Amino acid sequence: MAKDKKSSIQVKTPKGTRDCFGDDMAIREKIFSTITNVFKLYGAARLDTPAFELREILAGKYGEDSKLIFDLADQGGEISSLRYDLTVPLARYLASNTSISTIKRYQIDKVWRRDQPAMTKGRLREFYQCDIDFAGQFGHMISDAEILSATRDVFERLGWEGKYTIKINNRKILDGIFQVCGVPTDKLRTISSAVDKLDKSPWEEVRREMTEEKGLDAAVADRIGTYVVRKGGRDLLDALKQDEALSVNESAKKGLEDMTLLFDYLENYEVLDRISLDMSLARGLDYYTGVIYEVITEGSAPPGGTSKKKASSDDDRSDDPTVGVGSVAAGGRYDNLVSMFSGKDMPCVGISFGVERIFSIMKMRTAKTPAPNPAIHVFVMAFGDGMIKERMRVTKTLRDAELKVDFSYKDKPKLPAQFKEAEQKGAPFAVILGGQELSEGKVKVKEMGLPEGDPEKDGVLVQMENMVQEVQKKLQAWRVKTGISQVNI
Repeated sequence: MAKDKKSSIQVKTPKGTRDCFGDDMAIREKIFSTITNVFKLYGAARLDTPAFELREILAGKYGEDSKLIFDLADQGGEISSLRYDLTVPLARYLASNTSISTIKRYQIDKVWRRDQPAMTKGRLREFYQCDIDFAGQFGHMISDAEILSATRDVFERLGWEGKYTIKINNRKILDGIFQVCGVPTDKLRTISSAVDKLDKSPWEEVRREMTEEKGLDAAVADRIGTYVVRKGGRDLLDALKQDEALSVNESAKKGLEDMTLLFDYLENYEVLDRISLDMSLARGLDYYTGVIYEVITEGSAPPGGTSKKKASSDDDRSDDPTVGVGSVAAGGRYDNLVSMFSGKDMPCVGISFGVERIFSIMKMRTAKTPAPNPAIHVFVMAFGDGMIKERMRVTKTLRDAELKVDFSYKDKPKLPAQFKEAEQKGAPFAVILGGQELSEGKVKVKEMGLPEGDPEKDGVLVQMENMVQEVQKKLQAWRVKTGISQVNI
């Protein structure tokens, strides 16, 4: 007998993807709204691009990570792939719109990478990126400083309160280091990719990759090791400027001059205290040409330990102690990407915020410090026979005042069931209707969760015409009391 097709279907999401709803969506929406508001403060306008691009547009832009691109089946002559990031689509847009000379753009969209997932650590195959980029001829290092200022503003407004570090380096300095150490020109990018792994692998492993897998002379690798293990601030920058070998290398010299000016600008923006000059930061993508940066926080680095088993490329590595969240935002300067498509000279600089990784950190912090997270302001309920029409009218009045309101969709719900639903939805306030009160043109406004003995425990009667104003006043007082600036985070 043929097997029932329905019974053989696996009802689940594909590996590396997930659904999002409820409290999780509230956290994600806070991330979206916070980032969007900051982007607009800096004068950026939103761009939308297709979810897939011609494969030739994406080819050769991501170095060793190009193997992670999701290719699509030929659908009529055009070979396409799902976008890997939002940067290359921006460059394609600028190259195809020759009338644009300068632009401040932001984009919030999903991207796709066939990476090994670690779901609880925000490492997915489908995930949101929030990008802000400034393109065009601007004053030297000014737009770079603006991007880093926006980065600080995002994390401060998310409530991270300094619990993050912006790691920064410059491709020009790094290339100069490789050159004075003796790295052949044709190995610059592949050695740079190896160095970029120092945030998750010890120097010994990175050195072995350079020498055994990529054929670099051991003495050259050792000379590189004396530079890439260094971290600091202005002190390190000054020390590198005094380095005799780097001072005569044109690439390193130019990079150090750029970083000196950038540090001066960042001091004006009060960002410098969050900056760490990290010589191991390389960024694996091929298109970066100048300053590069990543934002890290607790959870970014692997917790440490040994993986119990060798995972396949499709296995979820959430419990693998060798895998951390990684950087929560990253970017840099890419002055030649647009010209790869059109010959158009348009320098660019930007940063991408990884929403899922930020989400995983915020969820971890929320679990440690629970906070109210209501999705609605008010729940409308009634005594007696249900008063469904009256509840609808009151709900509409409150919604017309931009309040988030809900009510029970049952015709004649019992009052205890209505209170239970209000509590489940986290409503801080209830508007309660009663036959006698309505005949007098009044309703009761009640703050949920007040302790026994509180004079307003049972609610306060107000005239119907004053209901909206009373709810808004009480809601504002509740926000001040709880420290929540927006009810729906």
